[in-house]
Amino acid sequence: MFRTALRNVFAHKARLLMTVLAVLLGVAFVSGTLVFTNTISDAYQKSSAKGFGQVDVAIRPESAADTGDTLGRTHKLTPPLLDKAAGVPGTASAIGVVNGFTAIADKDGKLIGGGFQSQGGNYWSGKDGGKDPRYPLTTGHAPHGAGEVAIDAETAKRAGYQVGDTVRLSVDGPVLKPVVTGIFTTDDGNVAAGGSLALFDTATAQRLFHSVGSYDEIDVKAAPGTSQTALRDALDDVVPKDVASTTTGRQLADDQAEQISSAMSGMKTGLLVFAGIALFVGTFIIANTFTMLVAQRTKELALLRAVGASRRQVTRSVLIEAFVVGAVAAVGGLAAGIGIGAGMRSLMGTLGATVPDGPLVVSPGTIATALLVGVLITMLAAWLPGRRAAKIPPVAAMSSVHAKATTKSLVLRNTIGALFAAAGVAVVLYATTMDGSDGQAPMGLGAVLLIIGVFVLTPLLSRPLIAAAAPVLRVFGISGKLARQNSVRNPRRTAATASALMIGLTLITGMTVMAGSLQKSIDKMASSAIKADYVVSMANGNSLSPDVEKKLTAVDGVTDASSLRNAPSRIDRRTEFLTGVNGAAIGKLTDLAVTDGSFEVGGARVVVDADTAESHGWKAGSDFRASYEDGKKGSLTVAGVYEGNEMIQGIILDNATLAPHQSEASDMQVMVKTAGGASAAAKDKLEKALGDNPAIKVQDKQDLSDSIAQMFTLMLNMLYGLLAMAVIVAVLGVINTLAMSVFERSQEIGMLRAIGLDRKGIKRMVRLESLVISLFGGVLGIGLGVFFGWAAGELLGSRMSTYELVLPWGRMAVFLLLAAAVGVLAALWPARRAARLNMLTAIKSE
Repeated sequence: MFRTALRNVFAHKARLLMTVLAVLLGVAFVSGTLVFTNTISDAYQKSSAKGFGQVDVAIRPESAADTGDTLGRTHKLTPPLLDKAAGVPGTASAIGVVNGFTAIADKDGKLIGGGFQSQGGNYWSGKDGGKDPRYPLTTGHAPHGAGEVAIDAETAKRAGYQVGDTVRLSVDGPVLKPVVTGIFTTDDGNVAAGGSLALFDTATAQRLFHSVGSYDEIDVKAAPGTSQTALRDALDDVVPKDVASTTTGRQLADDQAEQISSAMSGMKTGLLVFAGIALFVGTFIIANTFTMLVAQRTKELALLRAVGASRRQVTRSVLIEAFVVGAVAAVGGLAAGIGIGAGMRSLMGTLGATVPDGPLVVSPGTIATALLVGVLITMLAAWLPGRRAAKIPPVAAMSSVHAKATTKSLVLRNTIGALFAAAGVAVVLYATTMDGSDGQAPMGLGAVLLIIGVFVLTPLLSRPLIAAAAPVLRVFGISGKLARQNSVRNPRRTAATASALMIGLTLITGMTVMAGSLQKSIDKMASSAIKADYVVSMANGNSLSPDVEKKLTAVDGVTDASSLRNAPSRIDRRTEFLTGVNGAAIGKLTDLAVTDGSFEVGGARVVVDADTAESHGWKAGSDFRASYEDGKKGSLTVAGVYEGNEMIQGIILDNATLAPHQSEASDMQVMVKTAGGASAAAKDKLEKALGDNPAIKVQDKQDLSDSIAQMFTLMLNMLYGLLAMAVIVAVLGVINTLAMSVFERSQEIGMLRAIGLDRKGIKRMVRLESLVISLFGGVLGIGLGVFFGWAAGELLGSRMSTYELVLPWGRMAVFLLLAAAVGVLAALWPARRAARLNMLTAIKSE
């Protein structure tokens, strides 16, 4: 039986080609994802480990919450503690570290490093004015005073800066223009990943990063002969446990590696989900291929049964064929996946994302996963056709080439499909009545049940839906009529072929509906809740300096401005965040619906969103006590209750009331209203007032809308790209089904040619058949996608008052055209092959 199975593989290698390609693509996606994420993770881990080369033990501040403070504050690391650490036996040196965000602009005024990896720190000269071992200077000297800065060599190279140049920087507000006094090299992982690093002297860094008189970390270097563990134990004796904790450099590197691995796991999981979708679609092709192969070899299998082969041996022979196909596809997929992984890494560099240098990582786990996935998927998909073949009695098989499904099996299939579909719809509808995250799991379960149910019911659905296309097909005469009849001749085969395309289009349509609806809802929320002409914020989401509001208020033409700042507090034994605003201006800058009282902010009078008010049992006129972050308490009165949203919510009070309780005030954003409304001239004035700072965004309502649209467009394009693999696999499925169907109907096609149907008619028949099957899958996919998009929107709508369903009719039309294009393209080779069949040879074939 083993030799028989191998002979069948070689005998039908052309027919198995599409199956090999389908599995190969799925395996390539899986192995490419693993190679890419492992390579990037390894490069970042090695790069970050180098950054801890000068750290044997790090002293870091403890959260004050551990000592009873419930507001999330941290203790300070002071110079006396630094001196204590430096005096511990076994210490070679101790460095006080100060760091924070620092954006560097290039000579064209554009942000270097995208902002998120733009860091600033202090150059530690020590008390004797020595060199900082962390940052060896290649040219120039260390920075001294507020007007000097040192930058890393990679940033200097990219931007073309040299010692003596004036560079434009931003920490949290208006532009700074220090002179570059030094250029240094560093093993900092952020710089290796394309970020930038600017160094100031310690006093300047402490002032800029709001750490005057303290450090963010103390790095201790061990003397020769002292281990990291021994130094840590010695430092534990002098470091107050309620103020700071000690960690070895080795542990820091391990923790960093774990964080990198955790960060990459999200990307890896996302990519593997799409790879799984492609493989799932591939299972339809595999099952269809082996079903057709078994049907075409029914007499051969019956003969084997007649000469003594058992059912188990017949099934095993089919599984051996599947194993060989899967193994070939897995090896090819692994090789292609390694190429994909290398290509994705190169692509990141092309797109401007810098990745630390490192080798391509092909782990044993990646190899094993690729081989197992390829072989197991193929064998599992081929098991049912093999089992079905073994159950056909030899006599029945010898008398009929194509054994038809019994009425009992069709009734059973349709009953099971109807039950699954009904259960899926019921669970999805139930999930839409739930609140937010509580409904996610039921929604996912219902979606899976419904897709399974529709797949099982697809043979039943194919007849009425394809029959609906009959009037159009009549236009094409006898070719159209034959195409319709061929499409419903074997409903199971048609169903399996269409289902592969259906799954891809279901996901694409569902995500498009959700993205379009969310975009519209957020856009509506921004335009309805804000009356301000401009919103000013940091490009990377960091906080702004209070100086920004002052500078904007002083701009000619600005009528109202208000910063929004967050501060923790304790109210009724709960931590609540207060939002500080300019009480006199906030009512003119926002348009929030008030449900109780009035929107009056000033002194002790505050406004509260409806959810917070309900949770505390407040209403207009209610008084409550709040504990501020400095530990002092104050009485506040609810002046009004408003309907909050994702942009503005919580307890809003006047900055004049909040500021005295804050040691370091910082704003999330500043809202600005101008006399003449939004205009290019007004925006230009605001940007110039901030020194044309590249790290600060000045956005009007249209800019906010465009940024939201850009975000969703980018997300959708990425999803379309990832789902394209599933669509490609579906195309292979249509090609495979048509090619094998042409082979199976060779005698019939020969007879059609003999009675007068020309080659063009044969081609048209095959193309129309392919078009009908593809459009059938497209209609089902788009219909399911709209349903899932609506259901997911209902779930989101429970938390987003402005949510409304938006059906992207234009894109859905494009998806339907895409399905039609798939059908036309997939039919090119099978149609050409059918038309070129020799008439007499085809008639004589069995």
